[in-house]
Order: sequence, then C-alpha cells, then structure tokens
Amino acid sequence: MSEQKRLSAGDQAPDFTLPDSEGNPVSLADFRGKSVVVYFYPAAATPGCTKQACDFRDNLAELNDSGFAVLGVSPDKPAKLAKFVADEGLTFPLLSDADRAVMTEWGAYGQKQLYGKTVTGVIRSTFVIDPEGTVTHALYNVRATGHVAKLRKDLKI
Repeated sequence: MSEQKRLSAGDQAPDFTLPDSEGNPVSLADFRGKSVVVYFYPAAATPGCTKQACDFRDNLAELNDSGFAVLGVSPDKPAKLAKFVADEGLTFPLLSDADRAVMTEWGAYGQKQLYGKTVTGVIRSTFVIDPEGTVTHALYNVRATGHVAKLRKDLKI
C-alpha cells in the first residue's frame, strides 16, 4: 500500500464543506480569521467517541474564550449526528463525511492498528488550524480519554 498522506504543522489545511447534524453546509473557510480545532472520530454514540465529544463540550467555553472554535467530523449520516448532539447536549458542530473523502485528504482515514490487527478505518485525529488556515498542530492516533486536557495544555489554555 502507498504511504498514507498526513498533514504536518505548517501545511495549508485542505478546505472542505460538509453537512452538519441539521444537514446545513459548513465550510472550513467559514472559520477564516479564527482558530479552529478539527477532530476526526470513528462513530457517534460509541463509548470512546462519546467521551471525547463530551470532553470537548465540557471544555468548549475555555476553548472559545481562547479564540478556538471546535468541529467534529465522522462518517456518520446527519440524522445519527443529530441524535448524538441531542443525547449528549453537544454545543459545537458535528459534520458528516459519509464518503470519507475529507478524512482521507487529511490523513485521518486509512490503515491503522486495532487490537493488534491492521484494519482500514477512521484514525482518531485532531488538528489545530490558525486564522490564516495553516495547520499548527497535527495529532494522529490520539486517545479518546484525556486528549482534550492534553490539547489545552499544548495550546496553553
């Protein structure tokens, strides 16, 4: 298999437009002039992804106060995302990348290790994008638990 594409600090973040949980289009370009955290996760309403989403929810005020918007991206359809948002009281946009094209472009979909086996799937990843659209942090294979606390530490929030 060819080497998977990965983003690095200093790269221009690939733009995208994806539907949110209400089916409304959200573009990365909508956030120009702001810093944004874009995180990719495998599936809404699974234990790890719920923990991670709730961590972002619980830290959103501090992230927003420090100038960071948050976007979550998964391959789930908007209807499943809407249920996840309602069930967990999530207060930031969740976006549907059903064909995984954006995840692939960002290096967040491909081969990964799962329980000692190589599988193809969503690679839990987080990116921090500056107001000019440049990647400042590209974190792959992050842990669902404790990740937001580490991110806040890295961003000095």
